[in-house]
Amino acid sequence: MTGRAGTLGHEVVISVRGLVTRFGDHVVHDRLDLDVRRGEVLGVVGGSGSGKSVLLKAIVGLERPSAGRIVLFGEEVSRLSLRRRRELQERCGVLFQDGALFSSLSVLENVAVPLNEHTDLAPALIDQVARVKIAQVGLAPGAADKLPAQLSGGMRKRAGLARALALDPEILFLDEPTAGLDPIGAAAFDELIGYLQRGLGLTVFMVTHDLDSLSAICDRVAALVDGRLVVGTLDELRRTPHPWIEAYFGGPRGRAALEGGPALAAATVG
Repeated sequence: MTGRAGTLGHEVVISVRGLVTRFGDHVVHDRLDLDVRRGEVLGVVGGSGSGKSVLLKAIVGLERPSAGRIVLFGEEVSRLSLRRRRELQERCGVLFQDGALFSSLSVLENVAVPLNEHTDLAPALIDQVARVKIAQVGLAPGAADKLPAQLSGGMRKRAGLARALALDPEILFLDEPTAGLDPIGAAAFDELIGYLQRGLGLTVFMVTHDLDSLSAICDRVAALVDGRLVVGTLDELRRTPHPWIEAYFGGPRGRAALEGGPALAAATVG
């Protein structure tokens, strides 16, 4: 299979089988299955409240499902010791909405948090690595000493991305990375993700509502409907006879993003 990142292998780095997630009587995931291949960018879409972010949290170990199996790098997470689970989690980086930075810490200190928690590096080396990560996501050196409140929304997301990349992860999880950004800022962030994914050989699991992101950087798309996932290329999803999928991809913004590209889709807003 050939994708935007080049030739993708068939190695499955995330495997979900029979996942069930309930909150009281409400079933969010109903025997959900998913395979994510090494080196691909997978976009996860779905209606509000469909459980996209809950799925991400379940895979990274922040949400405990009611039933089912999650296999990460070939190991079933629920059967691992706490120490081994943490070792696998260190191979994953997570960017939450708006960066989820610690408000009382500078950008440099935020990026250094995982390095302080998970490595035995000397403080001077941690400082150096953190500054490299800050530069890697396109922030100016002066951003390192700023507090999150002093940053724009796009800069906070980039700072959060730098922290997610601090431990050189193999899988990058992104939760609504372009939410709240204007079309120009969102396109720039998509470009950054694509550049980092190709350069670092990352596997990217991206929860999004942004049709432009799906068109720009995703190899496959997973639509979360009726508690399960429908997975395929954009073209395959557009031909799927399901009411929500048809409305999502067949509406004016969907047609603009997928047929005319991001610039035309942006022009349809407002």
